[in-house]
Amino acid sequence: MNITSTTLTRAAAVAAALAGTAYIVIQFIHPLDVVESLSTQRWVTVHILSFAEAVLALIGFAGIYLRQVRQLGLLGLIAYAMLALFFVLQAAFNFSEALIAPLIAVDAPQLAVDIVGLFGRYPAVNDLGILAGVPLVGSILYVGGALLFGIAIIRARVLSRGAGILLIAAAAITPVAGALLPHTLERMAALPMGAAMVWLGWSLWSNRMPAA
Repeated sequence: MNITSTTLTRAAAVAAALAGTAYIVIQFIHPLDVVESLSTQRWVTVHILSFAEAVLALIGFAGIYLRQVRQLGLLGLIAYAMLALFFVLQAAFNFSEALIAPLIAVDAPQLAVDIVGLFGRYPAVNDLGILAGVPLVGSILYVGGALLFGIAIIRARVLSRGAGILLIAAAAITPVAGALLPHTLERMAALPMGAAMVWLGWSLWSNRMPAA
C-alpha cells in the first residue's frame, strides 16, 4: 500500500467526522453521573466511546491543522495546541471513568462519585486535590482552543469558513449553557461542536490537495 500525504489527510478527515458523530451521539446516551450508573454496562460503553472520540478528534484536528499549517500561523498553532491538550486530557479522564471509577465505587462509592461528577458540577465531599482543577483547565482549553481555531480557519481561507464560524459558535455557547442550564441540558451545547468536527472532516476530505 502506497501511503501518501493525501491518504493520511483523508484518514484524518474520516477521524474528525467520526469523532464529531460520536460526540453528538454521546450527549443523548450518557447516563447520570451517580454511583448507581457506575456498575452498568452503559456507563462503561459510553466512556469507552468517549475515549475513542477523544483519540479520533486528536487525529482529526492534527490533519486539519497540518493541511493549512502555513496559513494558520501562530494563532493556529496556539489554538491547535490548546485543543490537542484538551483531547489528551479528555482521553485520560474518560479512560479512568470507564475502567477505574467502577472499581473504586465498590469500596469508596463517594470518592468515585466525586471524581466522575467533576464535569457534572456535583460538589465533591472528598478533597480531590489538584484533580479538582481539571474542569477549569479543560474548559479553558476547550473554549479557548475552539474559539481561536475557528478564527484561524476563517483567516486561513483553506477549509470551510462556515465550519470555522460554527466552531466559534460552539465555543461561545458552551460557557453560557454551563451558567444557565442544568447539566443534563448543558450537554446539548456540545452538539454544535460535534457538527463542526463533522463539517471540518468533510471539508478536509473534499479539499483539493497537492499531489504527494
